[in-house]
Amino acid sequence: MTFSWLSSIIPVPGYLLSMAVFNFLWLCLLLLITGLGESKPTPAGCTLPSLLDATQSELQAGLRLGCFTSVELVQTYIHRINEVNSKLNAVLQINPDALKIAERLDWQRQQGRTYGPLHGLPILVKDLIGTYDRMETAAGSLALVGSKVREDATVVANLRKGGAIILGKTSMSEWANARSSISSNGWNARGGQTYAAYHEEQDPSGSSSGSAVATDLGLAFAALGTETSGSIILPSEKSNIVGIKPTVGLTSRYMVIPVSEREDTIGPMARTVRDAAIVLQVIVGEDAEDNYTLVSPFHHKYPDYTAACNLTGLQDKRIGIPRNVIATLPNFLGSTADPIIASFERAVAVMEEAGATIVEDANFTAYEALLRSETPQRVVAADMLSGLADYLSRLTSNPNHLGGLEDVRNFTQHSPGEDFPMRDTHLWDMALFAGMNNTSPDFWPVYQQALHFGEDGGLLGALSRDGLDAVILPSCAATSVPGIIGTPVITVPFDAFPAGTSIRYNTRGDLIDAAPGIPLGISFLGPKWSEESLIAMAYAFEQRTLTRRKLHREVEPRNQLLDLPNWNRSSCG
Repeated sequence: MTFSWLSSIIPVPGYLLSMAVFNFLWLCLLLLITGLGESKPTPAGCTLPSLLDATQSELQAGLRLGCFTSVELVQTYIHRINEVNSKLNAVLQINPDALKIAERLDWQRQQGRTYGPLHGLPILVKDLIGTYDRMETAAGSLALVGSKVREDATVVANLRKGGAIILGKTSMSEWANARSSISSNGWNARGGQTYAAYHEEQDPSGSSSGSAVATDLGLAFAALGTETSGSIILPSEKSNIVGIKPTVGLTSRYMVIPVSEREDTIGPMARTVRDAAIVLQVIVGEDAEDNYTLVSPFHHKYPDYTAACNLTGLQDKRIGIPRNVIATLPNFLGSTADPIIASFERAVAVMEEAGATIVEDANFTAYEALLRSETPQRVVAADMLSGLADYLSRLTSNPNHLGGLEDVRNFTQHSPGEDFPMRDTHLWDMALFAGMNNTSPDFWPVYQQALHFGEDGGLLGALSRDGLDAVILPSCAATSVPGIIGTPVITVPFDAFPAGTSIRYNTRGDLIDAAPGIPLGISFLGPKWSEESLIAMAYAFEQRTLTRRKLHREVEPRNQLLDLPNWNRSSCG
């Protein structure tokens, strides 16, 4: 091969070039010509967003303008995960195919083909949600390591169709907090203890602990969580993000490890209301594999949840306050209830200023009875006995030969990595002892009793009596009643425990769940299928407060897009 043409491009006499210098210049020129490695300079006018708070619109603008690629986005998110994961344990596993998927989506973008608002954006999913790839789906447990789902969970399939990159699996409270009465939020045998970022040894709440922490720290654009009773809303509050718990049936649960078919739902966790709405739009839909989705009133014509994000969302809305629910907080939280209630009152004032009518004493009339009842837990236990066996029967690989809850319990009790008996199997023991599954003759009367706590005696009764559009509560008190009846909730960041707050530990004594600086949220509750209206209210509230960026974390990743190795694409030119 001859390089005689090089002198016309690099006007330096060849005899003055050492071989090393010549090779370096030749390599740089080759990279610039072929577009490999360091390709073109970053286009003028590009502003690289901080991934701690980057929104969908900012990320898509950067991808569209060529400021960065999806490959570079994935690489940066992986660097950020590696930077903080040893401290916080938010991510259990990175998808080994994520870069390959990003390359394909970049190529499709170059060809003028994109699949929607999530095209090329990395999203993390909870370890409860099945992915038909090289990652595990194990509920944080060693019992399911090596098992394989027959296909993607429907919500994951919808994300892929929408161009999202499944970046990895997030940590969680093992078995969605449905195993032990003495465990810790965010602990699982696969990854250990997850922590939130605002205080040392902070309780992340559960069970979608890792999804919340990862979203807060910008380890992906957004994440999916699951909720039976609190598992999206509570960790979202503690990590200063937006969480949407959809109506049961708005999103499919197919190929998601179940707790309760009557209460489980899959929802988005994001840093803004608009971004959560965008993800929700992609994952909703009817699914023949989940008959709860077939009773949706929308019949494939779902609301435009993103368009619901407007500044007038609180105007002329009638919003109720169940004062009897708030009155119980000191019984459970002691002195730390005071700053929560004070924060809530400030949020109420914001809503009034935005044009909402506040209706006092929109009480849940059966709430005190609910606090004394075990009926809702009996319903969940019966569903778990039936649902887990059905899920296990659908696996294409089941190396521990698990047929149902009793097999899972036996494995857990005899596996050293599962930390038994320090973390017991009490909830499973009670379900197996009761022996009632959801096809038992005595199940239906128990279920009807439970519904009373959420319907006439709970949220639906309050909404109906006072003609309300929504009910608001501190997020820590917003989840039990909607869980029973499968109604939606949205939590929005608003505040944090103030200086001087007494430190409170969880019941196990190994995590801090109240301390100065730990985030607080406000939740909007509505009837079934009211997500569009709740999103409008939540967005209007968020835009008037913009609390998220005001809080201080103890741990933050520092890697940004600009910090990728060899980012300066014109360094040879």
